[in-house]
Amino acid sequence: MKKQRTIGIRYRLFFAFLIAACCVVISMFVVTKVSFERGIFRYVNVIEKERLDTLARALEQAYGEKKQWTFLEHSPAVWMDLVVASRPEHSGHRGRVRLGGLIENHGPELQQEFLPPPPPERDQIFETRVLLLDSNRQLLAGPDEPWPQPPYFLPLKVDLKTVGHLGLIPPRILVDVRMQQFAKEQHRSLIVIALSIAAVAALLFLPLAGRLVRRITALASATTQLASGRFDIRVPVESTDELGQLARDFNRLAQTLERNEELRRRWVADISHELRTPLAVLRGDVEAVQDGIRQLTPQTMDSLHSEILHLSRLVDDLYTLSLADIGALTYRKEHLDLRHLIEQAVQSFQKQFSDHGLSLEYESPPRPLLLFGDAERLRQLATNLLQNTLHYTDPGGILRIVLSKEADHILLRFADSGPGVPEEALTHLFDRLYRVEASRNRAQGGAGLGLALCKSIVEAHGGAISAAHSALGGLEIIITLGTDV
Repeated sequence: MKKQRTIGIRYRLFFAFLIAACCVVISMFVVTKVSFERGIFRYVNVIEKERLDTLARALEQAYGEKKQWTFLEHSPAVWMDLVVASRPEHSGHRGRVRLGGLIENHGPELQQEFLPPPPPERDQIFETRVLLLDSNRQLLAGPDEPWPQPPYFLPLKVDLKTVGHLGLIPPRILVDVRMQQFAKEQHRSLIVIALSIAAVAALLFLPLAGRLVRRITALASATTQLASGRFDIRVPVESTDELGQLARDFNRLAQTLERNEELRRRWVADISHELRTPLAVLRGDVEAVQDGIRQLTPQTMDSLHSEILHLSRLVDDLYTLSLADIGALTYRKEHLDLRHLIEQAVQSFQKQFSDHGLSLEYESPPRPLLLFGDAERLRQLATNLLQNTLHYTDPGGILRIVLSKEADHILLRFADSGPGVPEEALTHLFDRLYRVEASRNRAQGGAGLGLALCKSIVEAHGGAISAAHSALGGLEIIITLGTDV
């Protein structure tokens, strides 16, 4: 089977530009040609009307001398003499010409000049289109009706009295040889100009199309490399047009993919580390018991059980986050009182805070704060934040929880005392497996998944969560949720 040959985008663009340019050139040629021809006809009409006016003055003078038109009826050659004499270049000439026939009493040069042209131009010359009517509009001289076009008439007046009408039938074509030659030369010039413009356009469009295609080809090549896993690929931004914007968007996409790949690798490494630590402890304790180094005492069982619980919480948190990522984490939302739910969570942690030497304060409005949400997930949110303070706050510290309603939303604040976190760490606290090793390290508890779960729960309820420095010297978590009322 033969491979079908396709035309590249470069030549498609070239032909598209060339066709568009040719259409414009042809349109300009047609418009210019029509405009030029109309201008020529207007010029001819002006010349013929001036000649008609000259003939009218001669006829008025002749009528003034004869006092009637009988001199034309008795001698038709006089009419043609007057018409021929109206020519600007022969205004002083007087001869006798019989219409459509021989020319008498004229020299050879003049006879050759006034010989009627062959058909179909014979009926287009001035001499065959001029006519004379008397005051009653009866034809005295010139072509009989029907006329091919309505004539243009000039009234003939002697002593302010209309004695006749001199008419001229407009021409359909140019009959003057010089005018025809001039028109042909102009048409040839227009054709040469049109072809020259088309050739120049073709020479300009080919490199232009090549430049556009080079930029598109560079983007296509970079896209292929990006699809193969080269996330460090970038394309140069050469302009501010649509292709330049596309290049910038491509670079941002490549940068995002590169960062996501880096986060994925770090995520896998961190998970491996977090799982390996409790498993190593479990393995060491079990092997120590097996080798008889340690006795299977209640204390050993408690240590093993603690590590198992830690490992179980880690796996549960990872599973919950994975469900949130794929949108499979279920929420059973209902109308509930957030004030009462937070109060229950605070009461359940009072003893643990007391055992660790921490104070726990809770402020809330006197009336219920209604919210449409999942009670279990919101309880998990409060529990994670309480445990976060319990694990990381120094003994003798304090956690202040303030629940309030502002405008059309509910504001929940968890502010604890020191230690605090660096400024650059505030934007990363909700990243998975992120811990501020300088102060809130693993030895004090947590795998860095609690705040990531909190963010997932808050966003599932259409809210927002952020971190800031606390006025008490530690960390403040600020949660904004919508309200039903």
